[in-house]
Amino acid sequence: MMKVACTQCGEPYPESGVPYKCPTCGGVYDYVGPFIPDRARSAKDQVSLGEGNTPLIPAQVSGRQVYFKCEYMNPTGSFKDRGSATLVSFLLTRGVTEAIEDSSGNAGASFAAYSARAGIKACVYVPDSASGPKRKQIEAYGAELVPVSGPREKASEAAMRAADVGRVYASHAYLPFNLPGYATCTYEIFEQLGSVPGTVILPAGQGGFYLGMARGFEALLCADKIGGMPKMIGVQARACAPLYKLWKTGTMDHVQESPTIAEGVRNRRPVRAEAVVEMARRCGGSFAVVDEEHLLPGRDALAHLGFYVEPTSALVWRVLEESISTLPDPIVVILTGSGLKYLSY
Repeated sequence: MMKVACTQCGEPYPESGVPYKCPTCGGVYDYVGPFIPDRARSAKDQVSLGEGNTPLIPAQVSGRQVYFKCEYMNPTGSFKDRGSATLVSFLLTRGVTEAIEDSSGNAGASFAAYSARAGIKACVYVPDSASGPKRKQIEAYGAELVPVSGPREKASEAAMRAADVGRVYASHAYLPFNLPGYATCTYEIFEQLGSVPGTVILPAGQGGFYLGMARGFEALLCADKIGGMPKMIGVQARACAPLYKLWKTGTMDHVQESPTIAEGVRNRRPVRAEAVVEMARRCGGSFAVVDEEHLLPGRDALAHLGFYVEPTSALVWRVLEESISTLPDPIVVILTGSGLKYLSY
C-alpha cells in the first residue's frame, strides 16, 4: 500500500483498525508521495461493480468542441463509485464487517452498493433534506438509513458520535483511500483523448474528486507521460462555497450553508480544503461559483445535448458558457451525477 500518514504529526496510518483521524493528534490522514498502483493487493480484496471506463463524448458548444466525461454512467449513477471501490476494498483488508458513512446522497448510495457487494453491513447518515431517489437507493442496497435534521454537517457530526463509541467510520471525507480511485478518471481521460486536457471543469464539494484527479495528472507528469498540468476549475454553488472563498481570500470564516438544489456540493467545512486549494494553486487551477438561478437552465442545456444530469452536475455549464472563449483546448467537462437522482417538484 502507498504510504499514508497524519498530515499534522506525521504518524503513519496504523497497521490494524480503521481510525478516521489520527488518534495521537486528531489530524487528517493522507498519502505521502505520488500515486502508484498497488500491485501487491490480492484479487480477493478487490471490490468492483464495473466502475470506470465511462464515455468521453465530444459535443459542439459555442462553436468549440468540448468533451463531456459521463461519470453518471458509473454503476450507482455517480463518480463516487471510483472512490467506493478502493475505499471498500481497503475495508476488506482490515476485516471490517460493519461500517457507517455520512453523505448528502451519492456517496452514501455508492458506499451502500459496494458494501453490499463486499458483504459489509452499512449504515448511512444523511441530512433529512437529501433527495428522495438517493435515499431510496441507499435503502435498496440493504443499508440502514439514518436521516438527521438540520444542515449537512449535522449528519457528519452524528456519524462521528457513532465512531466515538466504537463504530467503524468509513468516511469518504476523512479517509484518503478513495483518492486513488478518483485518479483513475484522469488516466482514462488521458487514454481517451490521447493527450492531456488543456482544461478540466468539475463540481467540487469536499474537493476529493478535484484532489484525486489532480494527483492523477501529477502521477502522469512524474512518469513523463504528459508535459504539463491542465487548468482545473472546481465549481461550487454560491449558496455554499468554502473552497472558492479559501482560494480567493485565504480563509473559510463566515461561510454559510444556504439552501441549494446542488445538494452534492453543500458542505460548509471541507475536510481537505487546504490540500485541495494548495493543489489548485500549484497546478494553476481555480474555483468558480454559480448562482442558484443558473442551475436548472444549465441542467436543461446539458439535457438538450443528450446529457441528463442532476443539478449538482449542472454547475459546470454556467462556467463553461461564461469562459469558453478563454479556455485552453482540449476542454473536458466532468458530469458527476445522474439526473435520475434528483426529484423535481
